[in-house]
Amino acid sequence: MALRTRITDLLGIEHPIVQGGMMWVGRAELAAAVSNAGGLGILTALTQPSPDELRREIERCRGMTDRPFGVNLTILPSVSPPPYAEYRRAIIDSGVTIVETAGHRPQEHVEEFKAHGVTVIHKCTAVRHALSAERMGVDAISIDGFECAGHPGEDDIPGLILIPAAADRVKVPMLASGGFGDARGLVAALALGAEGINMGTRFCATVEAPIHDAVKQLIVANDERATNLIFRRFHNTGRVAKTSVSDEVVEISRRHDAVFEDIRPLVSGARGRTALETGDLDAGLIWAGQIQGLIHDVPTCAELIGRIVGEAETLIAGRLAGLMPRLLEEAA
Repeated sequence: MALRTRITDLLGIEHPIVQGGMMWVGRAELAAAVSNAGGLGILTALTQPSPDELRREIERCRGMTDRPFGVNLTILPSVSPPPYAEYRRAIIDSGVTIVETAGHRPQEHVEEFKAHGVTVIHKCTAVRHALSAERMGVDAISIDGFECAGHPGEDDIPGLILIPAAADRVKVPMLASGGFGDARGLVAALALGAEGINMGTRFCATVEAPIHDAVKQLIVANDERATNLIFRRFHNTGRVAKTSVSDEVVEISRRHDAVFEDIRPLVSGARGRTALETGDLDAGLIWAGQIQGLIHDVPTCAELIGRIVGEAETLIAGRLAGLMPRLLEEAA
């Protein structure tokens, strides 16, 4: 039994599993491994220091897989933003056919990608944002529940509610994101109205993820309680792994007179990159979701995706299908 959905058809992939675009993690090694395993791997554009470096990373990924892969472009408000239009041009000029957009006011980028025939998936944290993106003309939505790593928005709606609420109103295919890492999650997402899943933290704990093994082992050791919510008072909530650094950020933020400048040195992207690359867990933030509680090993991407799909098929054809005769018998 193949799990064929509108997402697999839209993206030209074998399995309805997409790797999230993650800063410092979404590199060619991981994206190619996910794509080669039948999912959709995604490079993170802003991980590369310049548009030309992104072009080279796209070519490097092409040298590692002949299957579809995408690029994430996250647009964030900033005093000195990166040259988004130049990154966008690099993606288009490189012939990338799938893009995941996220963040602040993506319309300009969505319109330009669509004008060049690029399939656009937009990541959202609320139904109203998903409907807005659909009106912009995106091809698919990735809806992020409160369990997710990264920025879950300010509504605090978990996936069990958010996914079906979005499925009731969104017409384009939809990926469920936030709290997914095994077959049970995939089957649940399909039952809730999604057409596949987007996984970030789970793919960090794989052999091919280009981060230090100490970070992978932290994710494996952590349970579902081992996250901190940061930036709450600044209305830019983020979920990260519970570490000495994120504990300190939370503690400082609790002070009644705290301002962002008080925590800025602790939360810099450069420090987070150092933590990921060196394994120094006290160096900076490590972004991870509550799915940590369901991650118990560090498989290859092929092993992980094969396991998820195989166990999902068994769940659907076995346990769930087996409930029907019992229900019909009880009804009679």
